[in-house]
Amino acid sequence: MDTKQATTTFEALSSDVRLDIFRLLVKHAPDGLVAGEIAKALDIPSTNLSFHLKGITHSGLVNMEKEGRYLRYRANIPLMLELIGYLTEECCSADPEKCMSYRADCGIPAGFLPDPAAKKKK
Repeated sequence: MDTKQATTTFEALSSDVRLDIFRLLVKHAPDGLVAGEIAKALDIPSTNLSFHLKGITHSGLVNMEKEGRYLRYRANIPLMLELIGYLTEECCSADPEKCMSYRADCGIPAGFLPDPAAKKKK
């Protein structure tokens, strides 16, 4: 991931409504939800929901698939994890052991994020 793609992704999540939608879809991964289910779960009018779904779908964070008369939306989990990796790849690169301590304190499982010690060795 490059800075431009990361910026586009963050812009897509810069609305509280879009962030709520994305988090709901992450919760329902990998199956996703149809638009009506999202509207009901978040109590969002369908016209407002459509606007926000278009924005996060355009960013690539959410994938849309037609199912008969309905549109099913799914969180793009690989892109989300790539964004997390992008944010953390330089974490504590001057002191990788400290970063590992932070990760342990936060309950992040080993191997979930890039290993800063491996990056330092390169």
